[in-house]
Amino acid sequence: MIVLAIDTAGPACAAAVYDSEQNRVLAAVSEMIGKGHAEKLLGMIDDVMQISGLALPDLHRIAVTIGPGSFTGIRVGLSAARGLGLALGIEVVGISTLMVMAAADREEHGDVAAQGEVLVAMDAKRDEVYAQMFDHAGAPVSAPQLLSVAAYAQMASTAARIAGSARHLLSQQPGNLLEEGSAMDRFPIEHVARLGSVAPVGARPKPLYLRGPDAKPQTGFAVARMDSHA
Repeated sequence: MIVLAIDTAGPACAAAVYDSEQNRVLAAVSEMIGKGHAEKLLGMIDDVMQISGLALPDLHRIAVTIGPGSFTGIRVGLSAARGLGLALGIEVVGISTLMVMAAADREEHGDVAAQGEVLVAMDAKRDEVYAQMFDHAGAPVSAPQLLSVAAYAQMASTAARIAGSARHLLSQQPGNLLEEGSAMDRFPIEHVARLGSVAPVGARPKPLYLRGPDAKPQTGFAVARMDSHA
């Protein structure tokens, strides 16, 4: 299976072409841009297709990150994936960024990863955390959640290891052995591709928004309807 992987859920914009039969990434491009994913993504897709020596009709599936992450970035990636999938008549699957981080952590720690559960925790700011627990094989043990720091600390107390930018929030918690690492969460595109190649196909992927939008409609106000015959 030839998979096009797309990630726009964080500060990076990335695309890759992956051959699942060979378990090999044929081409990958990633750039830390912060914002402006819409301007970069289609060019990156063209680049990885050219580098891989394949054309869009050679694709069998598209995998795209669905969050949690940047509201705007997630929508850019999903729109591109859905549009290409519709045009090519191929499957589109959504991959959570928490699952990508769990896969990356498992690869990084090797045999150690088989020793208990890992809690993937992203600093969601505002004293909140995006969190999900995974077993040694990378299967979800809990649902993705938006937690207070206190609830996150309690959940972390049962984990063998913690991965993600929210590790620093436990620095004052006794009994937690934290590893030094970057405060920025990363979603390696090769893991998006591999997870996408084995993900079950279901309904059209949707954004994984664990927090509601900041802008909320006003309530308590109404505008009188005008009668056109008045």
